[in-house]
Amino acid sequence: MKGLLKKAKAEFQGILDPDSRANLPPAQQPQHQNQESGLPGMANDQPSSIGPVTSLDIIRYRYHHGTNLGSVYVLERWLRNSMFPADACGSSELEAVKAWVAKIGVDETRQKFEAFWKSVVTDEDLTWLVNEAKITSIRLPIGYFDLNPSLVENTPFAPYAAVYSSAWNTIRDLIVRLRSKGIGTLIDLHALPGGANGNEHSGTNSGKAELWGSATNRELGVRCCQFLAQEISHGLEGVIGIQVVNEADWGSERMYDWYDDCINAVSNIDPTIPIIISDGWDLCRAVEFSLSRNVAISAQPKCPVIIDTHYYWAYTGEDKAKSPQQIIAEVGQKMGELDGREGSVIDRGAVQAIVGEYSCVLSEDSWQKRGDTPKEDLVKAFGNAQSRKYQYRSGGSFFWTWKMDWFPGGEWGFQAQTANAAITSHPSYSAPSTDIPGLLAKSQSRREERMYAAVNQHVAYWDHLAPNTPCEHWRYENGWKVGYADACNFFAGGSGVRDGNKIGNLEIWVLKRIRESGMRGNFVWEFEQGLRRGIADFYGLVGV
Repeated sequence: MKGLLKKAKAEFQGILDPDSRANLPPAQQPQHQNQESGLPGMANDQPSSIGPVTSLDIIRYRYHHGTNLGSVYVLERWLRNSMFPADACGSSELEAVKAWVAKIGVDETRQKFEAFWKSVVTDEDLTWLVNEAKITSIRLPIGYFDLNPSLVENTPFAPYAAVYSSAWNTIRDLIVRLRSKGIGTLIDLHALPGGANGNEHSGTNSGKAELWGSATNRELGVRCCQFLAQEISHGLEGVIGIQVVNEADWGSERMYDWYDDCINAVSNIDPTIPIIISDGWDLCRAVEFSLSRNVAISAQPKCPVIIDTHYYWAYTGEDKAKSPQQIIAEVGQKMGELDGREGSVIDRGAVQAIVGEYSCVLSEDSWQKRGDTPKEDLVKAFGNAQSRKYQYRSGGSFFWTWKMDWFPGGEWGFQAQTANAAITSHPSYSAPSTDIPGLLAKSQSRREERMYAAVNQHVAYWDHLAPNTPCEHWRYENGWKVGYADACNFFAGGSGVRDGNKIGNLEIWVLKRIRESGMRGNFVWEFEQGLRRGIADFYGLVGV
């Protein structure tokens, strides 16, 4: 076995050949049992569909350093008072459009909203995002009313459908513009029919979460997901996923059943699209759901599921009683619900979380407890602590928020806190592009050395732990090669995608590769562990 492992020096394209195992000498062919037929051989394994890393893979699975666009396609008055008439009765999108139509009519309201949507992100903004903020992704909050006009029939937005007749086209245009700069877009269904919570960012001032208790609203929400999936599958490049709901109320009835409906509907259209769910302020429960859905071997192709969780420290009485220093220390304790749940997709399934919203805002009660430390120092320390934690523990983080009337936004403002160096990009994105070729050359020159060391360690460990026990260590080597090449290709970048990328959504990337490997049987864990070791070895060499 060791002689075979040391002989195997095929480049990545050889790994991708599903027939490559057929060329091994008979004595070296894997001999696990076919559980269905009882005969030895390869019958359990399916043909591999592993292919080279694509630009879309990089955009979807790298670490997402990003921001929310803000109050643009779902208005909130505290962020966009300029989009509300002075006499508007409420603070939500519905109240804004209702007041404008009453004041200036449908056609002029449509023109006003269209001009706003088209002008809110300038070319200069995009340059700043890439060169200064070094972001990879935007979380784009939208409402169901921004999609196809047929999706607002029999809803409170039905009288104003004409106002939104071009909303989706402007969203598409923005996604395309972002992609041209190498920026991915997470489409966030921030406002759903009936509302997933009672807040104004659900689109109305009803104060109620009427999505969950209404079969009609839930079905309409699924249709929104289908609409987005169809658009993405028909060539809308640059979408890193569909977030099916924002900030679902805690303990919402039927929430997870509805998640299944959305996952199934999108999977039937394009099972490669990541689905992002809200944890509903209960990360533990969301972790269990995710693990049960992100299984390595599935009868039908299924979209990978990612959890969105939010962190704020400015609202509860408990948080207001804390000093800034206490809160900064507490940041490091977050996301512990993931502990012990990662690292073995074969055994447990995959769980991946992103932080869809966070800020540098604390309550005045907390700031009054800061002592003699200047507030600006603590704001920076708070942002730095969050950046470090989320980069280490999540698949991405999106600051709330970027665009508002009172730009650059203080502790709520992504631009202000980037300039303040409170919010920092992932260290790999700060590496000078001129260093990348040298690091890639180094990784290739030492590839064989690292592979031999990893495989020999693996074989020696299991020979010692379980001597004379049948193993399939060729799977470990195969996995190592795939993982090392994947990490290298992410780091190198791709067509229209920056270099220096790290596989930040590692758990669902591992899930993707296991599914594509076609491997079955009792030793697929060796492929998974080899894959993880190959990725880690590459990053160890380039210092990421």
